[in-house]
Amino acid sequence: MASSQKLKDLQWVLEAIKTESLNLHSISFYLSQPSSCCYQETDNSININISEDSNQLFSYILIVLGTSKNTQLSLRNLEFHFVEWELEQVRSLRGLLDSNLSIKQVVLRQNRFTIECLAMFSEILKKNGGIKEITFSESGIGTVGAGLIASALKENDNVEELQIWEDSIGSKGAEELSKMIEANSMLKLLTIFDSSSITATPLISAVLARNRAMEVHVWSGEHGMKSSKVVEFVPENSTLRIYRIDISGACRVACALGLNSTVRSLDLTGVLLKSRWAKEFRWALEQNQTLKEVTLSNTCLKDKGVVYVAAGLFENRSLESLYLDGNWFSGVGVEHLLCPLSRFSTVQLQANITLKSVTFGGKRTKIGRDGLSAILKMLTTNETVTRLGIYGDESMRPDDFVRIFKCLEKNVTLRSLSLHGCKGVQGDRVLQTIMETLQVNPWIEVIDLAQTPLENSSKADGIYQRLGQNGKTEPKTDIHADLLKDMTLTEPKSCRVFFCGQEYAGKTTLCNSISRNFSPPKLPYIEQVRTLVNPVEKAVRTTGMEIKTFKDEDIKISIWNLAGQHEYYSFHDLMFPGHGSASFFLIISSLLRKPSNREPKTPEEVEEDLQFWLRFIVSNSKRAVQQCLLPNVTIVLTHFDKINQPSHNLQATVNSIQRLRDKFHGFVEFYPTVFTVDARSSASVNKLTNHTRRTARTILQRVPRVYQLCNNLIQILSDWRSENYNKPAMKWREFSDICQVKVPALRIRSRHDNKENVEMRRKAVATCLHQLGEVIYFEELGFLILDSEWFCGEVLGQLVKLEVRKQSSPENGFISREELEKILRGSLQSHIPGIGTKVFENLEPGDLVRMMMKLELCYEQDPSDPNSMLLIPSILEEGRGRPQKWQQNTSDCIFAGRHLVCDNSSHTFLTPGFFPRLQVHLHNRIMALKNQHGATYTLEKYLISITINGIYIRVELGGQFGYHIDVLACSTKSLTETLRLIQQLIVPAIQSLCSGVTLTENVMRPECVRNLTPPRYRKTQFVSLQQLKQALLSVPADGMYDYQHTWDPVSDSGKPVLRAGFDFARDLLSDDDFREVLHRRYHDLYNLAQELQVQQENNPDGADLSLSTADETEKVEPTFGGIAKGVEAVLQRLKIIEQEIRDLKQEIQGLRFYEHRLLIELHRKVNYLLNYNVQVEERKVPNMFYFVRTENYTTRLVTNMIPGMTALRLHMLCEFRREMHVVEDQIGCEVMHIDNMAVKSLAPYMTKFMKLLTLALKIGAQLATGMAQLIPDLSKEIAHLVDSSLLTGAVAAGAVGAAAMGRINIFRNRGRGGDIQQDLRAAQQWIVDFLRDRGCSTGRDIAEKFGLWRVRYRDDGHIAWICRRHMTIRKHEIIEVPV
Repeated sequence: MASSQKLKDLQWVLEAIKTESLNLHSISFYLSQPSSCCYQETDNSININISEDSNQLFSYILIVLGTSKNTQLSLRNLEFHFVEWELEQVRSLRGLLDSNLSIKQVVLRQNRFTIECLAMFSEILKKNGGIKEITFSESGIGTVGAGLIASALKENDNVEELQIWEDSIGSKGAEELSKMIEANSMLKLLTIFDSSSITATPLISAVLARNRAMEVHVWSGEHGMKSSKVVEFVPENSTLRIYRIDISGACRVACALGLNSTVRSLDLTGVLLKSRWAKEFRWALEQNQTLKEVTLSNTCLKDKGVVYVAAGLFENRSLESLYLDGNWFSGVGVEHLLCPLSRFSTVQLQANITLKSVTFGGKRTKIGRDGLSAILKMLTTNETVTRLGIYGDESMRPDDFVRIFKCLEKNVTLRSLSLHGCKGVQGDRVLQTIMETLQVNPWIEVIDLAQTPLENSSKADGIYQRLGQNGKTEPKTDIHADLLKDMTLTEPKSCRVFFCGQEYAGKTTLCNSISRNFSPPKLPYIEQVRTLVNPVEKAVRTTGMEIKTFKDEDIKISIWNLAGQHEYYSFHDLMFPGHGSASFFLIISSLLRKPSNREPKTPEEVEEDLQFWLRFIVSNSKRAVQQCLLPNVTIVLTHFDKINQPSHNLQATVNSIQRLRDKFHGFVEFYPTVFTVDARSSASVNKLTNHTRRTARTILQRVPRVYQLCNNLIQILSDWRSENYNKPAMKWREFSDICQVKVPALRIRSRHDNKENVEMRRKAVATCLHQLGEVIYFEELGFLILDSEWFCGEVLGQLVKLEVRKQSSPENGFISREELEKILRGSLQSHIPGIGTKVFENLEPGDLVRMMMKLELCYEQDPSDPNSMLLIPSILEEGRGRPQKWQQNTSDCIFAGRHLVCDNSSHTFLTPGFFPRLQVHLHNRIMALKNQHGATYTLEKYLISITINGIYIRVELGGQFGYHIDVLACSTKSLTETLRLIQQLIVPAIQSLCSGVTLTENVMRPECVRNLTPPRYRKTQFVSLQQLKQALLSVPADGMYDYQHTWDPVSDSGKPVLRAGFDFARDLLSDDDFREVLHRRYHDLYNLAQELQVQQENNPDGADLSLSTADETEKVEPTFGGIAKGVEAVLQRLKIIEQEIRDLKQEIQGLRFYEHRLLIELHRKVNYLLNYNVQVEERKVPNMFYFVRTENYTTRLVTNMIPGMTALRLHMLCEFRREMHVVEDQIGCEVMHIDNMAVKSLAPYMTKFMKLLTLALKIGAQLATGMAQLIPDLSKEIAHLVDSSLLTGAVAAGAVGAAAMGRINIFRNRGRGGDIQQDLRAAQQWIVDFLRDRGCSTGRDIAEKFGLWRVRYRDDGHIAWICRRHMTIRKHEIIEVPV
C-alpha cells in the first residue's frame, strides 16, 4: 500500500538527520513499541517508533539531533510518548535543548519520571531560553514534580504555556504553583487537569490577586466521576467562570477580586453560595473598579446573601450587569436589591447609577407584594437601568404585570424587558396593556415573552410585530412541559463541532487528522498508519456535509464539516444549532489561495473569509444577553507549513484577526488562541485536538440541561442502528415500539392509560432529540432520520446537484412530482459497481419529496391537487435583462415601498439560504389565507411577484448576499389598505425567518416605486419609519398634516437619474401610522398636564386668587393643579374626538385646539406666577432665574441642585408676558459654591420651573425661547429616535430636548405635594439675599449684569423685568419703574 511505502527504519532517519536532507519542524517519539521504524507524515513532520530492545537508540538520536545544524534552525516541536526516563536520556535531552533554542514546544504523554529525573528536568527549564510551551499528560509528576516545575518557572521568564493533564498534584502542589504565579509574570496559559477540584482555589486566587493576564483552565475528575471544568479565566475577554468550588474557596476568590483589575465578567452559575461568601463579595464590590458583569444564577442565594450583594451596589461605580435568576430569595431580597436603583424622595439621589441590566426570578423566588412594590418604585424613579429581566416567576398574577406595564408608560430609559417563563403573563388584559404601553412609549425596543402563557397561546405575535422583533424562532417544546415535568434533568452528553470555511481550506484533511488523535490508540502505531486511507471510502466520499463522531470517555463529540462550495450554502441554515444547543464553531481558513500553487492569500482575503463565516454565525444565532451563551468560535489557519517564516503577510493577518475580535466582541465568544496548523500532521493538530475535547466539555457544562430520558434514548437508538445498520431512518411506528419495550417512562402500561398523553410525551422527547442534533424529526413526516451524515450528505448534497434542467423541461421552475421522484431515485443511486445506497431500502421517493416540502425547499403549485407541479427555488434563473414594469400603471394608482435593512449590517446579513426559504414560506402563507381571492405568485432567482386582492407586490433581495429586502407595491386601493397588506402579511413572513437578524423598516420614495428605479440608484431614497414619526411629533399640530420630507437628487456620471423632491408625510404613512403619532402626542400632553396636578394650597386670607379677566366658567386657580383642571374639559373633548372623528384633518384640528387651549392656560398661569406676590421686596429682583455650567466650552443648563456644586452662573429670563426668553450676551453672576441651604431653597423651584418649561416647549410655545440651546446633554436621551436633519429650527430641537428633560424631572418629583408659591418665596428670598451679598441690589446693577429693566404694565399694573428689545418695541404698553 501507498502508506506502507512511507515506513522507514531507524538507520534511514539517522542518516537523513546527519546528512541534513530533512527539514523537520516536528518529531514525535513513541517508545515501547512492537518494532522500531519511522513514518514521515509530511515533509516537515516525522514519527519515530522505538521498540523496548532498542531503547539505547533513543539517547543516540537525541544526541544526533543536538549536533545537526539543520535541525537547530528548523526543529520547533518535540513529543515524547510512553518514555520511562533515565538520567542518561535526560542528559541527552538537555544537550539537545541547550544547543537548539528554536524548539518551542515540548510534550510528554504517558511518560514516567524518577525524582532525580524530575529534578534534572527542572534544572534544564531554569536555564533554557527557547521553550515556550510545556505539556505533561498522564505522566504522574505528582506534588513533588509540581513543586520542582514551579521552582524552575520562578526563574524562567521565557515559558508562556504550562499544561499538566491527568495527574494529581494535590493542594500542596497547587500552592507551590501559586507562589510561582506570584513571581512569574510571563506565563500566558496554565492548564491543570487534576483528580481534585481543590487545586483550583490557590491557582486562580494568585492570578487574580497579582492581576496576571494569564489564561487559566482547571479541570477535575473527583472520586472516579467524569472530568469537568472547575475554573476558567480568559484574559482576552476578561471573563472568569467558576463551575465548581467549595465555599471557603469561593470566599478566597471573592477577596482576591477586591483589588483586581483584569476581570470584567464574573460567572458563578450553579455554584452553591452562602451569605458568608456574599459578605466577602460585598467588600469586593465596594473596592473593585473594573468588574462590569456578574452572573450569580442558580447559586441558592437567600435573602441575607442578596442583602449583602445589594449593600455592595451602594458603593460600586463600575458594575453594569447583574444576573440573580434562579435563586431562593423572597420579596425582601428583591426590595433590598432594587433599593440602590430607586429613589424615595425628591431630594434623594439614586445610589447606583452605573448598573444598566438586572435580572432575577425563578420558581423559588417569591417576589410577593414587597417585591412588586420595589419593582414599581424602581421603574418609576430609576433613570439608568436599560434592561430588566424577571425569569420564571410563578408568584405574580396578571394584575401585577398590568401594573408593571402601566409604570413603563412613563419610563424613558428601559430598552429591554424580559419576562421569560413568567406564568402570570397571560390574558387579554395583559395583552391590551402591553399594546397600550407600546403605543405611548417609543423607547422600549425588546420584550421577551418566551415560554409565557401569552406566547404559548400565540397571542404575542402582535407585540413582536409592533416592536419589529423576530418573535419565536425555536421549536415550541413548552406546550409539553406539564407532560414532562416529572422527568429528571441532567447535563447533555453530546456536543457538535461545526467546521466552517471556504473551498480548499483543508477542513476534511483536518477532520481526518483530528480523528486519528482523538481517542487513545487501540492498535500499535504501525497498524494505525496502514489503515489511515481506505480507497473504497475515498471513492464514494459523501458530497455536501460530512459528519464524524467520536467518543471521549462518557461524552460524544461529532464534527459537522460544512461544505465550502457556494452551491451548498443555502442548506447550511437548516443544520444550524438551536439557541442553547451544545455546539461550537471552528472557522478554518487557508493561508494559501490554492494548495497546489502555494500562492499566499493577502491579509484582506483571509479577513474576508473569516468575516463571512462570523456574519453567518451571528445571523443564525439569537442574540444572547449573557456572554456564556454566545456562540463559541475558534479560528484555525491551515497550510501554515507552506508559509515562509517569518512572514510580513502573516503578521498583517494576525492584526486583521484582532480587528475582527474587537468588531465581533459581544456577538460571539472568541477563543483567544489562533491555531496555525499543518492539517496533514497529527503532531501539528494535536494541540487543536485537545482544545476540541476541552471546549466540548466546557460547552456541555454551560448549556441548559436536558431530560435524562434523552441521554438514555441516544444509546438505545445507537444500539438499534447497530442491529439495523442498513436503516438510516426509522418509521414512527418503530420508534413507538422501542419506547414501549425499552423506555418505561414512555410505555403504555395498561389499556386504561391515556394513550394520547403517552404519544405526546414520545413526540416531545423526539423533538428534544431533534434540538440536540441527535436525530432529524418532523411530526408530519412520520419518521425519524437517525443517520444525519446520510441526510446531510447523500440527500441534501445530491439535491443541490440535481440536473433538473438537463433531465426535464421545467416551465418557470416547476416540475412534476413523478419526474422529481425519478430524478431523486437516479441521483441517489451509486454509480460505482458493487456499492449500493441505503436511501430507498426503507424510504420511498415520495417521503423525500414530503421532507423537502416540510423543510420549505419546494412547494406545490396547487395543494388541493395530488398531482400538482412542484417548484424548487434552487432551479430558478435570474430575470436580469428582462423589462421591469408594473402590470398596471394608471393615474389612479398609488405606489408605496418599504425598505427592510439589517439593523447591524456590519455583523449580520441575510444568509444565502434565506431568500429561497422565503419564496416557499411566503407562498405557503398566502395560499393559507381565506380571503386570498385567486392570488397569483411568480418567482425569479431574487424576486417574488405577488398579486392579491388587486394589489401588486414585488419582494426583491438586495443582492445574492444582501443586507436588505425591498417590498414595492402598486394598487388602486387606498394607501392604508395597501400598507396594511405589507405590514400584516409580507413583513411578518420576512421577520419570522430571521433568527439572529433584526430588520428595521424604512419608507421608500414613491417615485422610485412608480418607475421601478434600479436598486443601485435608490440606496439613499428612503427614510426610517421611526424617524419620520418622530419628526411629526416634533412639529406643532398646525404643521403635522402638511409636513414634507425632502428627497436628495441622484445622478450617474453627472447625468441626473432622480431629481430632488418632496412628499407629504400623509402620502408616506398609513392612517394607522398617523393615528399612532397623534395618539402618542395626545398621551404626552395628557401626561404633562397630569404631572402638574398637586394639592391646592389653602389661602389663609381667603382672597380670590383667580384671574379677574377670566369668565366664571373659565376661572383658573393660581396653582399648577389649576392648569390640569383648566384642560380637563379639553381632555374630555379629545376623547370624543378619538371616538367619533376618523378623518385625519379633523383629528389634527382637535389636537390643534387642545394645544391652543393649553397654551392659553399656560400663559395665564405664568403671568400669575410672576405677579402673585408683589409684597415680596416689591419685585425689586427678577423672579424667573436659572443656572448654567460651562463644560468643555459648552454652556449647559443645570436642572438639578446638588450640594457641593461649584463654578455655576446665575442668569435671569426676560419676563415679558407671553414672550419670555433667554437674554443674549447676559453676563450673569457667578455662584462659587452651592451649600445645603441653597439646595433646600432652590431645588423645589428648579424642578417645577423645568415642568413649566417642558410643558411650554412640548406644545410649541415660545416660553423661554433660547433655553433649548442650553440642554444638549439632555436631548441625547432620545437622539437615537430623531434625525437632526428632519428637524428645523431651535424650537423644534428644544422641544425634543426639553421633552426628555421634563420626563426625567417629572419622575424625580412624583408624589411631592405643595404649591409653587411656597417654593417661590424661599427661592426669591435666596435670590434677594444672594444679590445683596454680591452688591447687586439696585436697578442699575441688575441692568448691568442681567440686561433687565423693571417696568409696570399700563393695563393691569403688574411689574416685570424685561430686556432692552422689549423696552423698545413694547414701550407703549409699559412704564419704566426704576429701583
